[in-house]
Amino acid sequence: MEMKFCQSCGMPLASGVLGTNSDGTPNEDYCIYCYKDGKFVQDMTMEQMIDHCAQFTDEINKNSGQNLTVEQMKEQIRQFFPLLKRWKN
Repeated sequence: MEMKFCQSCGMPLASGVLGTNSDGTPNEDYCIYCYKDGKFVQDMTMEQMIDHCAQFTDEINKNSGQNLTVEQMKEQIRQFFPLLKRWKN
């Protein structure tokens, strides 16, 4: 099965972390941390989201077996985010 990612923050999506639509149904595109009740939880730019996500570099490294610095993580995220639905131009 293909891994799905939150189309805002890039977090892997699983049934327990799906965001919700305005009618309370699960949203298949976004996580609960980014999308709740049919709208984004925080109004931020892509660069602000990159800074926010980079705070979790240590946890991401631990779960992925990588050893990236915060700046390396930010660079990877900058390559990935423009592919996500929320940040596409």
